[in-house]
Amino acid sequence: MRKIGWFEAVLIVLPIFLTGALLAAIISLFLVPTLAEIWESLLSEEMLFSLKLTMWTSSLSTALVFMVAVPTGYSLSRINFWGKSMVKAIIDLPIAFPELVLGLCLLLLFGNPVLQNFFGRLGFDFVFTKQGIVLAQFFTALPYAVRIIKSTFDYIPPRLEFVSRSLGYSMFETFLKVSLPLAKSGLLAATIIAFARSIGTFGTVLILAGGSYMQTEILPITLYLNISYGNMPMAITSGIILVIVSFIAILIFEKSEASI
Repeated sequence: MRKIGWFEAVLIVLPIFLTGALLAAIISLFLVPTLAEIWESLLSEEMLFSLKLTMWTSSLSTALVFMVAVPTGYSLSRINFWGKSMVKAIIDLPIAFPELVLGLCLLLLFGNPVLQNFFGRLGFDFVFTKQGIVLAQFFTALPYAVRIIKSTFDYIPPRLEFVSRSLGYSMFETFLKVSLPLAKSGLLAATIIAFARSIGTFGTVLILAGGSYMQTEILPITLYLNISYGNMPMAITSGIILVIVSFIAILIFEKSEASI
């Protein structure tokens, strides 16, 4: 039997220890409340409202992210233009700083009287409204989707597109008939991650859309409000739903990533 050195042993034990600690923390979330408390919380008017609003806003923001992230990721992967590295860095910025900072930036921008009046004439109001939830989720999830989609197109050989162009297809036709089909696994992964990030967005939503009870109350806000009220069963139930959604998203993402 091969002898394991101390460094190799550390490399094995460390991830096992971290996995065990994280798993214990997650399991504790499921063990504290009783099934009756979870069921009662799930059927409450507040939770049903929160679930409905979360699914509606997250689905809409994910669709918007997809429409923007696909051409953006493709552009960053295939086209060289002046300022490209700066554009990529700025798009990635929301990943680096806290959601609360992003929410404050959006609040200052879209709360500006000039912009607020302009969008108001178009029927949009993003400050302390449900529309603000979608906007907050969009800007939070967009960088993750762009990174995944760009990486996906980076793995697709450009020569396949060159062959398509040489056969008479335009760049747009090549994009639709060659590039997108080859990138379908990455596009699925980006969509799943964007949806999961949208559902889990808290700080950005809290600052831009507010944390109003039964108004702009999505699942993370439900968790936050009920912890503040001392209603732990409701808060924990919200956390359980978020953990389950995240777990499913990661599983789908890993499967999609393996097939890229």
